[in-house]
Amino acid sequence: MKAEAPPPPQPYRWSLSAFGGGRPDRLGTLGAHRVQSPPEPSVLPELTAATAKVLARSDGADLCFLGRSLDSMYDLLTGALEHSPWDGRLLRLPISCMGDAAWSPAARRRFREHLASVGLEPYALARRKRPIALVDVVAEGRSYGTLHRGLADWIEESREPWAVVRRKLRYVAVTRRVRPGPHTWRWQQDPCNAWVRTLPAGHMSDVSLDGRVWAYLADHQPKVNESFPHRNWFDEPSTPAPRHDRVARALAEARYFTEAGRGTDVREELIRLMAREPGFAGREQRRIALALRTRATSRTGSGARPRAGTRARYRTGDR
Repeated sequence: MKAEAPPPPQPYRWSLSAFGGGRPDRLGTLGAHRVQSPPEPSVLPELTAATAKVLARSDGADLCFLGRSLDSMYDLLTGALEHSPWDGRLLRLPISCMGDAAWSPAARRRFREHLASVGLEPYALARRKRPIALVDVVAEGRSYGTLHRGLADWIEESREPWAVVRRKLRYVAVTRRVRPGPHTWRWQQDPCNAWVRTLPAGHMSDVSLDGRVWAYLADHQPKVNESFPHRNWFDEPSTPAPRHDRVARALAEARYFTEAGRGTDVREELIRLMAREPGFAGREQRRIALALRTRATSRTGSGARPRAGTRARYRTGDR
């Protein structure tokens, strides 16, 4: 059994729920900022619908959110699955993988340290009890391509059996919703994304999201953390709590989604939409629904209860 190495430095992010068995962080003066919803009212219902599909289509895998675009989905789930048996099964890999041409040998080693910190080291990956699914927004698939090529090189060097590893690895791509048709271009069709075809059928799933909501989460939403590309992986200032000029708004919005996930309305909607997915009959999907249904309703010490204002109309979830 290999000894676990300490995780590499990553951007600090506050814990906003008791998910994972801890206690929510005290936010001090930043916590005094009013909990604020996104400017676009369709964000919560669209995000709830996409989250339900991610849960259903990942086939019971542990979820690992790449980058920071889907931090709101992570926050929603940490609220919805708080005090549930899913503790420890939501992971974050907050690195940016937009390009790898300029990576130094040291950066590639650090990249592997980041992968290992979430269980993607080849030795551990081949011996996982459950699969792990990477989740991210996808336009052209460059981030996934960079990550997969780096992981594939590591697997080959380590001589772990690809036939075993490929069964433990999944990717979920949250894409911009487009009108379906015979000439609709899909990101998997790009020759640079031929690696997708090395995975078993069903291990690459797409989840569509309204275009405006997709753009908001991917490009415009204020984030708690700054982007974390390879050129910053060795910076000492990457670990303290962020203090950029939009952090108060970003943190307030993160708290909004965490509280929304705690609410009965959102959890019931997640269950309803999961049940509409073809694979819902599987044992793992039913376990997730049970965890959402039986989530403890006691206060978590965060100083906030689910608010009536998080109730939403879920018209977008029926698309």
